[in-house]
Amino acid sequence: EAYEFAGADIKVRVEKDPLCLRVYDGEREIYATIPGAPFQKDSNNRLIHYSRMEEDDCFYGFGERTGNLNKNYEFIRERATDSWAYDAEKCNSMYKHIPFYIRLRRGPFNPETGEKTPSYAMGMFYHNLYESVFNLGGEKSNYWPRYSYFQTDGGDIDLFMMCEGSIAKVVDDYTCLTGRPALLPKRALGYQGSSMYYSELEKDCDAELLSFVDQVREKDFPIDGFHLSSGYTTQANNKRCVFTWNKERFPDPEKFFAGMNERGAQAVPNVKPSILLVHPMKDELEKEGLFVADSVQQDKPSVGGWWGGPGIAFDFTNPKTRAAWKKMLTDNVIHVGTDSIWDDNCEYDGVWDKDAICCGDGEAGTIGGLKPIMCNIMNRLAFEAVREHNPKARPYVVCRSGGPGVQKYAQNWVGDNFTSWKTIKYNIPSILGMGLSGQPNEGADIGGFAGPAPTEELFLRWVQHGIFQPRFSIHSASSDNTVTEPWMYHRQTDRIRDAIKLRYRMIPLFYALEDEAHRTGAPIMRPLVYEFQEDERVYEENFEFLLGPSLLVANVLEEGQREKQVYLPAGAKWYALDEVYTEYEGGQVITIPVDEDSIPRFLREGGIYPTAGNQPMNLQKDPVTALELLVAPREDGKESSFTLYDDDGVTNDFENGVFRRTKITMSGRELVKLSFDAEGSYKDPVESVQVTLIHKEKSPLSVTLDGAVIPHFLKKEEFEKASAGWYYSQTRRAAEIRYPNPLKDKDRAELMVSFKEFDLIGM
Repeated sequence: EAYEFAGADIKVRVEKDPLCLRVYDGEREIYATIPGAPFQKDSNNRLIHYSRMEEDDCFYGFGERTGNLNKNYEFIRERATDSWAYDAEKCNSMYKHIPFYIRLRRGPFNPETGEKTPSYAMGMFYHNLYESVFNLGGEKSNYWPRYSYFQTDGGDIDLFMMCEGSIAKVVDDYTCLTGRPALLPKRALGYQGSSMYYSELEKDCDAELLSFVDQVREKDFPIDGFHLSSGYTTQANNKRCVFTWNKERFPDPEKFFAGMNERGAQAVPNVKPSILLVHPMKDELEKEGLFVADSVQQDKPSVGGWWGGPGIAFDFTNPKTRAAWKKMLTDNVIHVGTDSIWDDNCEYDGVWDKDAICCGDGEAGTIGGLKPIMCNIMNRLAFEAVREHNPKARPYVVCRSGGPGVQKYAQNWVGDNFTSWKTIKYNIPSILGMGLSGQPNEGADIGGFAGPAPTEELFLRWVQHGIFQPRFSIHSASSDNTVTEPWMYHRQTDRIRDAIKLRYRMIPLFYALEDEAHRTGAPIMRPLVYEFQEDERVYEENFEFLLGPSLLVANVLEEGQREKQVYLPAGAKWYALDEVYTEYEGGQVITIPVDEDSIPRFLREGGIYPTAGNQPMNLQKDPVTALELLVAPREDGKESSFTLYDDDGVTNDFENGVFRRTKITMSGRELVKLSFDAEGSYKDPVESVQVTLIHKEKSPLSVTLDGAVIPHFLKKEEFEKASAGWYYSQTRRAAEIRYPNPLKDKDRAELMVSFKEFDLIGM
């Protein structure tokens, strides 16, 4: 009647009549197909896989999607398109093609025991690159139980299931399978200036760009790079031709790149994977057979649409193309003076003939079955070309498109978004969904790319929110001939500057999360459900998120908002990052006042929040020399931890152990212990450490570091002058502890903070 395949925990049962596949974790059924016809081929030869679902199942991931985070009842088309000026709430197709999702099944309540069964998360990765669709409960049949389905235009139903139970473990498994995210250079986390305007001037764009970077510095803003739009490739016919330089706009590219590098704002030049038929190298490249071929005249390139007219697309599944591309990229871009590449317009949306022929490394295929992999290979070639040109250089590749595994090579962004209040909100679940789909390094164009310039209030709120995105770039092609710059509204310039400087002070947190993502695939921006899977009130949350495990961000995202409601997940106390660290119980909605300066954040109990005590203005040149740790011991005294990470941020020496990874473990309540355990040969640049320990009940009795007493100061002014000491702030009800960094000379240290009662009788 059935076949069973059993491992230590997972059992697969295949029932023959009616045909049904079931999966069990222990005794719990975690997956089942519909009975009778779970796998079908329709009259158009499309393959369909039907899966059982519960009415209230949650579906997360699917790569980069618009709309709500939970896709229950939605119909999704997996097809990478050039979605210029898309509707961030309702557009279906987007730039990425990642047929992977996480199904979260709610735990049923047992009325007999009064207990709730834990929820169960499992990952579903369809290893298939044909255009496809997911219907997630939007269709019903009276003859079947509730179901979802996957439908693909070709290939196979080749399904990987991650049967783990927790969302975090599913993401770990998925990135173990498809590739761990790249460890980006530090500059990739800094402010990336960008605007199409600067490279579209009639002449001397290089001087204007260098002047822009100088102006950023003069106005006291930090910066770490500039995304150079494709205007530098525009030729006399006003057509963009990849791997060419417009010498009116950039008369001396090497001098320009050198000037940007000297300023610590490396240029990230735009590169595109197709050429127009008027490209000066078209005939030469066509003779070499480097393009996707026509399905009928297979000795000719397949001609389709491209930016500026008809064009042909490079076939990166051809070894000859890969070799030629690397050489052209190196000779015309990398050698000129950069380790950063911006791969753009690589959705292959203009190759209209789905039967166009691809080499497939000698096993010929069609673009219909291989389109998403083209972008991945293009990113890989950029990554490899940088390292082959300079083995010490850590590549920074940023890309708009991608398929499963794109995280191994590139940082992404949410494409050509439209300037609106809707976009600032709904780009958040798009980024969170990508994080759950294996790509932690994504952001959105701050201020909006397409459409008019943002209003003053919208731009302020966009920057205040954007500083928490892994990619932070203010980029625009405004339809009203304006340029989106940090100082565009003089009344808000100070607030914009303060927000961007806050971003730079958060680099110890960002870089630690970058390292965690590199090792485990964990998202940097995390939906609340990632950390609070048993709190069903967060299952539908779209706009609040966590930066790492403990910092909840609840940005102001509504025009004219003066009060904001924030839901704080159950199972923890929360401390507002306000002047007094206001304490809240989790599991409730609170209402807080907001004004133009508000950037609402909350620290979870047990949380360790690292920031820079000094103000970095350039991540390549300004190390964090003063580390600040805001910590909130758990009320029950149980252990929590966070792992800091640092390296030179520029080279690949970290692969040979030249890094510093420091695990901070916190435990206790009456006697709070902070243990610091470091590994790696990188010399720690931190000279001083300040720990702010939230403890509302009382002041410490004593503080010791590795057994040595740290002096107590009753006067704040005296504490501020001391290199070592502690002070208890009655206003904040928090202990402030400062000391020289002991980990410059050793790999372990222990800070002990005693809150025991003062013994008056013993005196």
